[in-house]
Amino acid sequence: LSHQEAMSKVEAAIDEIVSTDSLLYDLPPEVTLEEVNSFIALEHGQAMLVNVQRADGEVLSVVVVQNGTVLDLKHAIKRHMTLKLSRSKGKKHISWKYIWKRYWLYFEGQKLTEDKKQLKEYGIRNKDEVTFIKRLKER
Repeated sequence: LSHQEAMSKVEAAIDEIVSTDSLLYDLPPEVTLEEVNSFIALEHGQAMLVNVQRADGEVLSVVVVQNGTVLDLKHAIKRHMTLKLSRSKGKKHISWKYIWKRYWLYFEGQKLTEDKKQLKEYGIRNKDEVTFIKRLKER
């Protein structure tokens, strides 16, 4: 059995386990360990789901730990988009420095300006929606 054949058998077995498990069935094929751990944390109440609405109207559902910060949310968005792009075989690179320089994350009238501030302090809870808004040039 070659390495390639063994890997394909293992991947098929993992796909079978994930697709038949009552907690994990809605995870995508070729799921990563990080995604499984995030989903399990979500099921056990150790994490929360935050819906992020992009400027084009698309909504991303990202998982963040319960006591997560704005920076944790930004990292979760980055991970989500990176996985999504790699699975769709689309554009591979996004300049996150550019994104965070041009857009704010916004929740119920507040810009999420402080990376170290906990999401709870902004009032963000499970299944709340955060939006991207364009930053205006400060003079």
